[in-house]
Amino acid sequence: MAKPKIKPLADRILVKRLDEDEEQQVGGIIIPDTAKEKPQEAEVVAVGPGKMDDGKRVALEVRKGDKILIGQYSGAEVKIEGEEFLIMREEDVLAIVD
Repeated sequence: MAKPKIKPLADRILVKRLDEDEEQQVGGIIIPDTAKEKPQEAEVVAVGPGKMDDGKRVALEVRKGDKILIGQYSGAEVKIEGEEFLIMREEDVLAIVD
């Protein structure tokens, strides 16, 4: 994955969904890509500087490279240099995966 030339603003982060390794099957039937659920695990690609609170910058808890859990429909989908990413607020992150 090439590093995208984009920097999120304020408390926003840029993430890339991690692909699930196995094909989803129900009763031996392969589910087409359009019907598959979106992965809920993602990797943080870039982070904003944090939001301003009473004139002070509040740093984000997530860092570049963190693996996180996100809601299935979280964030705004963007395509950068042919790759799909999500831009979302840090508050939409459910958890950091160790």
